[in-house]
Amino acid sequence: MIEPGLEPALATAARMSAVLSAHGLLDPHALEWSWFEVGKGGLGIDSGLSLVSRSLGDEKLADEIRGCRPVGHPRAEMTGFVVVGTGVWFDAEGTARREERLVELLVSPDAIGPSAEVSVHHDVWATCDFRGNPHPAVHARNAPRLAAALRELDALLGVEAEPGEPGYFGMAKARA
Repeated sequence: MIEPGLEPALATAARMSAVLSAHGLLDPHALEWSWFEVGKGGLGIDSGLSLVSRSLGDEKLADEIRGCRPVGHPRAEMTGFVVVGTGVWFDAEGTARREERLVELLVSPDAIGPSAEVSVHHDVWATCDFRGNPHPAVHARNAPRLAAALRELDALLGVEAEPGEPGYFGMAKARA
């Protein structure tokens, strides 16, 4: 379970990213987030920090994130942050392809309900591509890696992941 607060959220993101990275699914290179004010809502202001010369485990990262607070909104709070990076998927011939945002990791430091979410926005995990064409070789080379990473994340966090909302092309399902 994730504890509330930015530092625990960053530590959780670092541990989760290590699992995803070990499977070639997410090589983090940036953090992105938005700002809001309680009682006012979203401010329409987004921020980001590069991770190119540092890691999610950098002790100064939380202070740097707080330092990005919009000057004109001293009560602004950050939303959950997205760990952005590249991942590798394999085509039908087994050729590795590097893809930006193959897998995204969203971690929320919210005191009311801290959470973490893994999102995928690609068809390599499914038995068919987005046009409905079967691609069993692509599925066989990629889906097991994602499934193994999700099992490891369940063990790391000590909770079983909940499937997300259905999308246009399908929906996640709980593992049997």
